[in-house]
Amino acid sequence: MSSATVEFSPWTDPDTTPLISFEGVTKRFGNFTAIDNINLNIYPREFFALLGPSGCGKTTLMRMLGGFEEATEGTITIDGQDMAGIPANKRAVNMMFQSYALFPHLTVADNIAFGLHRSPMPKSEIQGRVDEMLRLVQLQKFAKRKPHQISGGQRQRVALARALAKAPKLLLLDEPLGALDKKLRQETQFELMDIQETTGTTFVIVTHDQEEAMTVASRIAVMDNGLLKQVDTPDRIYETPNSVYVADFIGDVNIVTGTATTVDGDATQLTWAEGVAPIKGMTGAQVTQGEPASFVIRPEKVSINKSEPEASNKVQGQVLDIAYLGNMSTYHVELPNGQIIKSQTANNRRIARRDITWEDTVWLSWTETAGIVLRD
Repeated sequence: MSSATVEFSPWTDPDTTPLISFEGVTKRFGNFTAIDNINLNIYPREFFALLGPSGCGKTTLMRMLGGFEEATEGTITIDGQDMAGIPANKRAVNMMFQSYALFPHLTVADNIAFGLHRSPMPKSEIQGRVDEMLRLVQLQKFAKRKPHQISGGQRQRVALARALAKAPKLLLLDEPLGALDKKLRQETQFELMDIQETTGTTFVIVTHDQEEAMTVASRIAVMDNGLLKQVDTPDRIYETPNSVYVADFIGDVNIVTGTATTVDGDATQLTWAEGVAPIKGMTGAQVTQGEPASFVIRPEKVSINKSEPEASNKVQGQVLDIAYLGNMSTYHVELPNGQIIKSQTANNRRIARRDITWEDTVWLSWTETAGIVLRD
């Protein structure tokens, strides 16, 4: 039996109405501009990530959505309604905090039911809704336990169930997995995705963890100093960043600076060191011939060999360091001009059989479409 996969991309359809719209939104605290003239649409059923370093404005943006901050300028609408002056408790929005904020004296079931008892829901329907939420987060067996009697990952799921119990149109998640260890965090990311898909609720997550954003989000907004640097799907942000900042912020990357000497449609040549051939790469955003530019390429797209390869982009250097990460190894190779380029290879053979080691002279190579030249 075959089934067609329908691609989820409402942002590409001009007839789709966004659930959330920021129009010319600015937020100032005194003389400090936390959010600077942002325009952004987020669509129903999206799992949207606000990603950036501390102080970039992502939490302020979320707090304005939740009704905890008012915009200084501009308009924020949720489901077509202007949110100006509408308090947090009057919005079809719920927020899940990093601390979870569970009531220690209440059971898991009573924590989930807490908000329902203060809602218009008939008392006779509350238990059924709590049972539904317990099933959703797979905590039926823990309903009568107190928060201190369950694990951190389970507490996180209780907080999620409580936040979803009132069926909000929008759920805001502020670094929701920050308190979990790495392995549990990775498992919980997939649970979050399943729950979001099951409920159809729009999720907006704030995180500084690039891997987390790449895993869970349908789209990511990369932020810096109150500005949106790029809003796109995870694969496009990784493969075709629109700036050196985005390329450097998302994952590991090699950056080679130089001058864009030839710009010919999709292909650009970067002159970068005396006496070596120009680098040939894809043309990125706003690259101008004769202007300073940077070539960016992911380490896994750089091949490493002891013998000279047949390739249009190739450089020779010496292995300076090797990082063994179990499933892969990263080679740090120093070129004659002092530039260090990283190459990453999968460890599909035992490490004892590896034929490249420290201080070896090696060749690095990559295809003309493996990297991108971006304006500095």
